Amino acid sequence: MSTDADAPQRPVEAPAWRDRKRYLWLWGLFAPTGLFTIGLPLIWALNELGWHRLAQVPFWLGPILVYLVIPLADIFFGPDGENPPDEVMEYLENDKYYRYLTYLYLPFQYASLIMACYLISADDLSWLGIDGGLHVVDEIGLAITVGTIGGIGINTAHELGHKKVDLERWLSRIALAQSFYGHFYIEHNRGHHVRVATPEDPASSRVGETFWAFWPRTVWGGLKSSWRLEKVRLERLGKKPWSPRNEVLSAWLMSVVLYAALVAVFGLGVLPYLVLQAVIGFSLLEAVNYLEHYGLVRQRTDTGRYERPAPVHSWNSDHIVTNIFLYHLQRHSDHHAYPTRRYQTLRSWDGAPNLPSGYASMILLAYFPPLWRKVMDKRVLAHYGGDITLANIHPGKRDRILARYGAEVKS
Repeated sequence: MSTDADAPQRPVEAPAWRDRKRYLWLWGLFAPTGLFTIGLPLIWALNELGWHRLAQVPFWLGPILVYLVIPLADIFFGPDGENPPDEVMEYLENDKYYRYLTYLYLPFQYASLIMACYLISADDLSWLGIDGGLHVVDEIGLAITVGTIGGIGINTAHELGHKKVDLERWLSRIALAQSFYGHFYIEHNRGHHVRVATPEDPASSRVGETFWAFWPRTVWGGLKSSWRLEKVRLERLGKKPWSPRNEVLSAWLMSVVLYAALVAVFGLGVLPYLVLQAVIGFSLLEAVNYLEHYGLVRQRTDTGRYERPAPVHSWNSDHIVTNIFLYHLQRHSDHHAYPTRRYQTLRSWDGAPNLPSGYASMILLAYFPPLWRKVMDKRVLAHYGGDITLANIHPGKRDRILARYGAEVKS
């Protein structure tokens, strides 16, 4: 199966099977276009009706979508449950319609960012029915909305960054520039996919580790890891790490140029909101990282090395609505088994551990540690047949957790 645009193409007969999600994937563009298709028209209409307080709500469209609309839609529409049959995989993989949808995310993503900077910096928004400029609370809501779009854009970057096509790898870096998280491209592909579900992986969370404790560990750990990976690669080429060929530096430079251009056009006043939206964006990504491998660990073999990554080392969910918005990221076991496989061909695995709801719902749960532990710790325990010692446990809480489940605490 080829994902390389430069690979020799041979005619592949169109199968009789039809992808029932083919046109549903268009909904993946709802997030980056929502400001223009829903937000601004609604703000204008509500102001025209004189409902000025209510007109402030659409500035918070991003968190409303992620934390309210999608979780409720997951409950209403339920599981997905359809896998493409093996005989159509090659045809489906090479159908360029699917990849063009991911390309389209980027222009809308950046149009939303530029529009947000304009709205935040404008002194006269009478065309929206607003006297003067935005209130600070509206500006914060708008920055969070744009940050949410950038966060989902990191998932788009994730999809593109795994491919062998140079154009897609460049698009991946461009998508990451908004969130100042270009080093993710290095760390995820060459770090996380090698160390997944091991104590050494900063992107694999542990039993007893709250999202709020995981956040600084994964943000700082991912940054350090990406720099180390690039340093080693460049040393093999006889280059210094402070080199134009350092892809971490070039990714950050892309963000610096983007931010500098936006500040030059819209003024220094947009800078705090650019920082806010970046933090929101990469924090949304890290929330997804938190739930994807919580407590799961690869055991060591007799040789002392970790066993190979397997479907049992990723939490999956197959709820159709979040599937559409996150390009099948929830079929995470298949993604780790076949990292270059395109989103439309990812499959749901029987026997892989499953979350009780879609990723969007579980992200919200992760923000409240007591609720998260109540829902997830028993699932980790059940996954390991009641033996909590087989789980990936937070070192600082290991003795307490082992004692809670009646496991032997070694001195």
